[in-house]
Amino acid sequence: MKAAVVHGFGWSPRFEEFPEPILGEGEVTVEVRAVGLHPVVRALAAGSHYGSTDELPLVPGVDGVGTLENGTRVYFGGARPPYGTMAERAVVPRAMCFPLPDGLDDGLAAAVMNPGMAAWLALTWRGRLAPGETVLILGATGVSGQIAIQIARRLGAGKIIAAGRNERVLSALGADATIRLDRSDRGVSEDVAREAGENGIHVIVDYLWGRPTEAVILGITRRGLGHAAPRVRLVEVGESAGPTITLPAGVLRSSGLEILGSGAGTIPIQRMFEVLPEFVAHVVEGEFRIDVERVPLSEVEEAWSRDRRGPRPVIIP
Repeated sequence: MKAAVVHGFGWSPRFEEFPEPILGEGEVTVEVRAVGLHPVVRALAAGSHYGSTDELPLVPGVDGVGTLENGTRVYFGGARPPYGTMAERAVVPRAMCFPLPDGLDDGLAAAVMNPGMAAWLALTWRGRLAPGETVLILGATGVSGQIAIQIARRLGAGKIIAAGRNERVLSALGADATIRLDRSDRGVSEDVAREAGENGIHVIVDYLWGRPTEAVILGITRRGLGHAAPRVRLVEVGESAGPTITLPAGVLRSSGLEILGSGAGTIPIQRMFEVLPEFVAHVVEGEFRIDVERVPLSEVEEAWSRDRRGPRPVIIP
């Protein structure tokens, strides 16, 4: 079968032949129709993600849209290494196939499900966002951040603060307040403190980590011994600005800060499938949308090396 094939960690995939996957117990074959080129796909293929294995060559891709042998159109995931989803066919657990309604486009479903479900679960399962609370989306101008803003609004956030570097995108997000990250670290911290106000920020969804996160943490830190710090749940989802931060001990004792991770190791698969129907219903109704760029599988190498800003690439076998 034709597939995108990675021969070395950090290399772009090539469009070439790859052996057909063999069905195992409880698995089904999916004829692939669309696959999202998500940041996690790149990280896994680069060997830098905690879920990476040492198997090479490999087919990248963590999820997709396709059809089963009986014609049912499904959103699917869970292919076992070295087989990913960027191929003409994939073999996945039957339990990891979710039927899709007719009103949902293949490309949109492949693009929105991974970042959308990640944001939904970060806000609900990990961040426990309550109606009326203030939420800060750190890295709001990326595809994942943009949809996180839409979801936070749908979940009833009282105030949404968007922080990002792209001023043009930032101003068009529809957030209640914006913070530009292309300022000095001190400037970012001052902006965070101003927007937090007396009531504070309750949930931070962080797609960046690194220095931007350090600046935000400084902005929520309060001085003195007479204050009651509001609880702040910082949910770490990505690390596009760096893999580490420096965290002064006094921050944890003075700010009410709690740091949580949101990813495959912290969210049970069954929980994801419990909320999928509700999330898909909102997508079908047009509530959550992102820009999509459809790319033929034969052009995957060129798409892989392209500027990562802009629409979410979707690979079409």
